Amino acid sequence: MMLDGGEHGGERILSRLSVELMTTNHLTPEQRASSGSVPVFLGERGWGFGLSTIPSDDVALATPRRYGWEGGLGTSWSSDPTEDMVGILLTQRLASPGSPRIDLDFWATVYGELDG
Repeated sequence: MMLDGGEHGGERILSRLSVELMTTNHLTPEQRASSGSVPVFLGERGWGFGLSTIPSDDVALATPRRYGWEGGLGTSWSSDPTEDMVGILLTQRLASPGSPRIDLDFWATVYGELDG
């Protein structure tokens, strides 16, 4: 539904503007720069209405405009409108400092397959 701009099965559920606002970063550069000590802002990511975003100036985390959620207990969901793709990783591993970043390996593999 989100990738279809708020429609599902030909029926409008959310307005296109609502989807755009939800998936657009609303943090200022100053807020993003100071978010390292605040885990909810997810480091270099932005923040839409209810989900994290990949700001367009951040090419290290796959394609710009990607949005989703990284959970602290090993879940990772992203929708990528550029690639028309949704990816979900479910693990049972607490994300803590020093723990392996399985989510980064997962996304690197997903995007690596698109180029292959």
